[in-house]
Amino acid sequence: MIRRNKKIGVGTVTGSIILILLALSMAIPILNILAKSLTSPEKMGELSGLSVIPKGFTFQNYEILFSNPAITKSIGISVFLTVIGTILSLLLTALTAYVLTRSHFVGKSPLMVMLIILMVFEPGLIQEYFVVKDLGLLNSLWSVILYKTIDVYYLVIMMRFFEDIPDSILESAEIDGAGHWKKFTKIVLPLSKTPLAMMALFYGVFRWNEFFRASIYLNDPGKWPLAVLMRQFVVLGDNSAMLNTSGALPASVLRTINFDSLRAGTIIVSIIPLILLYPVILKFFTEGTMEGGVKE
Repeated sequence: MIRRNKKIGVGTVTGSIILILLALSMAIPILNILAKSLTSPEKMGELSGLSVIPKGFTFQNYEILFSNPAITKSIGISVFLTVIGTILSLLLTALTAYVLTRSHFVGKSPLMVMLIILMVFEPGLIQEYFVVKDLGLLNSLWSVILYKTIDVYYLVIMMRFFEDIPDSILESAEIDGAGHWKKFTKIVLPLSKTPLAMMALFYGVFRWNEFFRASIYLNDPGKWPLAVLMRQFVVLGDNSAMLNTSGALPASVLRTINFDSLRAGTIIVSIIPLILLYPVILKFFTEGTMEGGVKE
């Protein structure tokens, strides 16, 4: 048996070093924020911008956050908006893509032109606000859920995947008596796990991070999702929302609060769901879109 030594080229080494440096440039800031959130308030001054190891390890910041009803309620609202909004967006995007990819659909070209125009020229915020107001959706969570339920860019991507499904599969099902709904649910969707997972990731991240429309349409702070509350606290420096913990924590603990480390904890709480979502979604990217299909 002849063994051949594989030589590692200069390009491979250079590329690996660049990728490692890029990974570190993205990981170190997150690890630094995590270290700040786990550092004792009195030792926050010892941490530098590159520190990734907490000083005086403590979960005090997370105890303060999760004992705050405003935080726990905003997390629940964010989960509701993300789950319901993503499911609704996936369903309507997939249904629209299926209809627009049918060869016998009348009026496809004018409709696509209209959708492209809407994608390039979005309606003004003022007009959108009055539409939401006239529909009676102001201060309702549905005003945020229904916003961009179908993203035209994602719709076009979904259409490209649906067009790759062989017509012979759908024709065979039609011969067996399957209607459009059965073809859509029993054939098209099972063969489109990869694009559906990709769209779920895109829509989910968008829904979880949405704060602009929520801050405009939701006037009641009790209905704010986590992104809006985090913006008030982390970006605008409004500490009042974080001080609603007097009934849950002793005064001695409240006096030692370091708001920089508390802001770091809030950021970590907001990104953990996304970090947990990626491994769940990415496993579908390794599967082919044509599993179980026929060869042309």
